[in-house]
Amino acid sequence: MENYIMDFSNIRLADVPEVGGKNASLGEMTVAMSRTGIRVPEGFAVTTAAFRDFMDANKLRDCFNLLDQLDRENYANLHETGAAIRSRILEGRLPEPVTAQIVQAYVKLSAGTPLSVAVRSSATAEDMPDASFAGQHDSFLHITGIKDLLHAVVQCYASLFTDRAIKYREERKIGHAAVAISVGVQKMVAADTGCSGVCFTLEPESGCGNIILITGVWGLGENIVQGTVEPDEYYVFKPSLRMGKQAIIMQKTGRKETILRYAKDSPALERVDTPEDKRMTPVLESGEITMLANWSLAIETHYRCPMDIEWAKDGSAGDIYILQARPETVHSRADKSEEKDYRLLERAEAIVKGEAVGNGIAAGIARLLHSPLEAETLQPGDIIITANTTPDWDPLLKKAGGIVTDSGGRTSHAAIVARETGIPAIVGTGNATAAIRDGSAVTISCSEGKTGFVYPGKISFEVLSKAGNGLMMPDGTEVTLILSDPDQAFRLAAGPGDGVGLLRMEFIITHTVKVHPMALVNFDVLEDDAARRQIEILTQGYRDKKQYFIDRLSSGIAMVAAAFYPRNVIVRMSDFKTNEYAQLTGGKTFEPEEENPMLGFRGASRYYHPLYREGFGLECQAVKKVRDEMGLTNVKVMIPFCRTVQEGRKVLEVMRSYGLSQRENGLEVYVMAEIPSNVVNAAGFAEIFDGFSIGSNDLTQLVLGVDRDSSILAGLYSEEDPACKLMISQMIREAGRAGVPVGFCGQAPSDIPGYASFLVSLGINSISFNPDALIKGIKTIREAEENLQDAGKPGHADHHHSRTV
Repeated sequence: MENYIMDFSNIRLADVPEVGGKNASLGEMTVAMSRTGIRVPEGFAVTTAAFRDFMDANKLRDCFNLLDQLDRENYANLHETGAAIRSRILEGRLPEPVTAQIVQAYVKLSAGTPLSVAVRSSATAEDMPDASFAGQHDSFLHITGIKDLLHAVVQCYASLFTDRAIKYREERKIGHAAVAISVGVQKMVAADTGCSGVCFTLEPESGCGNIILITGVWGLGENIVQGTVEPDEYYVFKPSLRMGKQAIIMQKTGRKETILRYAKDSPALERVDTPEDKRMTPVLESGEITMLANWSLAIETHYRCPMDIEWAKDGSAGDIYILQARPETVHSRADKSEEKDYRLLERAEAIVKGEAVGNGIAAGIARLLHSPLEAETLQPGDIIITANTTPDWDPLLKKAGGIVTDSGGRTSHAAIVARETGIPAIVGTGNATAAIRDGSAVTISCSEGKTGFVYPGKISFEVLSKAGNGLMMPDGTEVTLILSDPDQAFRLAAGPGDGVGLLRMEFIITHTVKVHPMALVNFDVLEDDAARRQIEILTQGYRDKKQYFIDRLSSGIAMVAAAFYPRNVIVRMSDFKTNEYAQLTGGKTFEPEEENPMLGFRGASRYYHPLYREGFGLECQAVKKVRDEMGLTNVKVMIPFCRTVQEGRKVLEVMRSYGLSQRENGLEVYVMAEIPSNVVNAAGFAEIFDGFSIGSNDLTQLVLGVDRDSSILAGLYSEEDPACKLMISQMIREAGRAGVPVGFCGQAPSDIPGYASFLVSLGINSISFNPDALIKGIKTIREAEENLQDAGKPGHADHHHSRTV
């Protein structure tokens, strides 16, 4: 007799023809991963032989002939064709031998008592690296009893001919008769009373392979897939995980507005509002996040490719399980040579904003849709505006120019399909369906970082080839980035460059922390009631308000350091002026009013002064956490606006008092060369610091005595003035004599033709560019080095070795 059942414990990856991709993967994990402690719910597979015998016994093979009449141009009759085939299959009866073996396997699995199981389709072309069938076929959860189980198996067979599955195979020229379906039967994990989610073993937007992204919601994970809630997100850094360090570099607690669960005494699903106290409570503790990350890393190592993994936590027992794992299909198949960069040429006020998926821009007619049944109103290139999507939407999404949803995160169905099809999407806007008028012209932009924007009208933009691919890098001069926004880090790190020459801490404090550090240090005695209320909201869950600052700041720094790892990231300690510090929540209480903040209480002078020393201590503790606890030792520190060598010594002493000691664990401390005293006494500064970075913006204004913010004096401000060039030449020379590296951070190389060549001719070690000027800068420096070599002049041209991105 034919064997129609295979226990997961007897299945390997090679058994795809018998059990399909999903079941083969589950079996492989059940056996190969058990020694690592990974838990996979017990279960069995109903083989593809059972499907074929079912089709033969019910004389259903001629169903394939119905597909001969399919309108392959417009798919106008797709729905009726699929429905006709499914109807015939659902009328069929399982052959007696198949039924008997399923019953026997279920009784064994349930130990003779009614057992709730998940019944999942598993196609033979599914979950392979070159074909993403995710969501194409149906699964049925919370199935109890033999009668319902047998019916669910037939429903899985019918789902081989859902509209989306038929169209998917047509688009990829996969023969319908060539695909068979197996059914997996697994013990249910009571995630409806627990939590569930998804793990990606790479950063899904950039493809960065050093990151594991874990998302989670209360209740069933369908809420994530459908994009009906904003999930929690946890970023885990693989190298730190391997070293046994604190590898969770960022945690974002989503709103998780609803919970998807089973109705009482019923297999029906219901969506209920999440209790207020659980909405902003993380679904996983740090130990659970680390365990899931280690499991994900072990699965990726075993499969030897990036993976997309589903997990669930049982609400009763508290155990976490892996429900399925499949190869990630977007970045593994991406042709890097075809990648594009997009840039808006105009500006407008956004209608709505949300999470950006991809880096593209699309302009088109907004089409407000409530259901995939409204497909006839959608024209090619229209922008779909909807609440959320499911796999039933796939034929529409692949026709659209872009997608905008009210809800969902970066692992929702809409986001996944957008990546696969290469169209921009903005998810989780909250109010797109209310704010955007059907039929209006809109432009959606995902080119501005992690946040995507929907603008009114059709705005001009340009599409550029990603020129970094195959780009020849300079031979002796390092080319680094000037960076402020951690949300841009993974995208920019995927391009050319030697790291980050200047990471502005102020941006992270302003946009992520939002609170003046001294207001947190002195929270218990803070008299500003409005600031106290705002701080209470921002620091919800923190008994120690100072720890909030450390955690938020360290997370922002770590995201950049992880993105560029192992390339260096030079973090400049906070360089606000007093009027800028005062704008932070609670800041006015702690900042003096100054007539000229540009030359006042800023930079190094703050760090050892009683008015800010403890605030600087929080900055130091954040950097120490990134380097020592997270293991991101590619982070260097830079001190701004250090007027004297003695001041520099005081700052280094304060740093040591907060556990951030120069050269301990390889820590290097640079100083900004932006004051004439830094140049004139370069030898003295070189004795206590590990390197210089020329800040031309401040240096120019102080050499020329020009306020760079003055419109009246704007004509006098010029980095090309001979005095400024002489000062920069002297700085580079003095650094060379002292044997310490010197870099350049300022607008001049980005804005002024020939300025980068001037710096290269002096033997500068590195030049930092704004992201939009990086490619041009690389080419300019490369050309300058070649010209120096041809002329036989000193510089870096004599250190000739070829570097290609």
